[in-house]
Amino acid sequence: MRDLKIYDFKRCLPRMSWAPHNLYNLYRRSLGDEARKANWTRTTVSLFLQRWQSKALVRAYHGDVIPEKVFKRWYLPTVLPDVRPRVRRAADAEKAGLARWAMKNNVADQEQQMREEEEAKGLAPVGSLMFMEVERRIDVVIFRACLAPSVYEARRLVVHGSVLLNGKKHQNPGTRLAPGDMVSVDPAEIRFLQEPVEASPAKTSETEDGEGDIKGEEATVKEATKPGIDSIRAKPYALAYRSKKDLTPFNLPDYASPFLFVPAYLEPSFKTCSVVYVRHPTARPGYSEIPTPYDADGEIVRFAWEWYAKRRPKIRSKSQKAREPENRQAPEDL
Repeated sequence: MRDLKIYDFKRCLPRMSWAPHNLYNLYRRSLGDEARKANWTRTTVSLFLQRWQSKALVRAYHGDVIPEKVFKRWYLPTVLPDVRPRVRRAADAEKAGLARWAMKNNVADQEQQMREEEEAKGLAPVGSLMFMEVERRIDVVIFRACLAPSVYEARRLVVHGSVLLNGKKHQNPGTRLAPGDMVSVDPAEIRFLQEPVEASPAKTSETEDGEGDIKGEEATVKEATKPGIDSIRAKPYALAYRSKKDLTPFNLPDYASPFLFVPAYLEPSFKTCSVVYVRHPTARPGYSEIPTPYDADGEIVRFAWEWYAKRRPKIRSKSQKAREPENRQAPEDL
């Protein structure tokens, strides 16, 4: 990567990673001191700077390996949804009053009930759908399926040929998947499914006395680590489990539990180390399927939307389309 300080505490930008440093930055941006700096309810910062800082925050998490020019041209939806809050217009009140004046109380009551239900339900956080195309990338899908501890590790797996797309070897990490595509990862390349590397034993003297001391210490260690009768009674399958050498080890890195979740649009199979991209992510009132460290309907996402709504390219020539990253589509969309 061009920027090696991706977990810099001074910048404090959350990334797609299970690293402990990233968890600390995520805490600071969510609940810590950095979260208050991004609250622009009362601030002297200009509107331009608010939009630019919001864009920088969301882009650091959603596709930081994608150049900004490529992201604006190919990874933004063709139509950006409006994330501005809906304001009740005076025409709605006049329409209801006109219906009551015309003695159409049933119509007026139905319209009022519909408005009350819409207000209670709220609006869908459609601002997060800006990053729907990023979530389709094969490296992001591998990370979301918990088959890699970071999107950078997932990218390495794809580039090194350890990933199969629909049963065929695939080495382009920028490929956008279509609904129904299956991605498989070689279990031998997943780091937390390997035995941890132990430190090499210290060098010892070749004297007979030293060898005797070492043998005596090894015997003491074996006796200490040998399971006792109480532990065997408490766990009757402990010895049988330890005796099998063909079981796959499972060693998660430290502080990984906050990131162990799978979005609704993916169907992983951890027995085969594969995942199926079922459908495109969506949003409904009060819930967005795209994971993000920020409020899906908050100020940061809204300001980022305002930034890209004014600066996204609107014309794509034939020469530009020839440079488009691989975009797989379902047969019915062709």
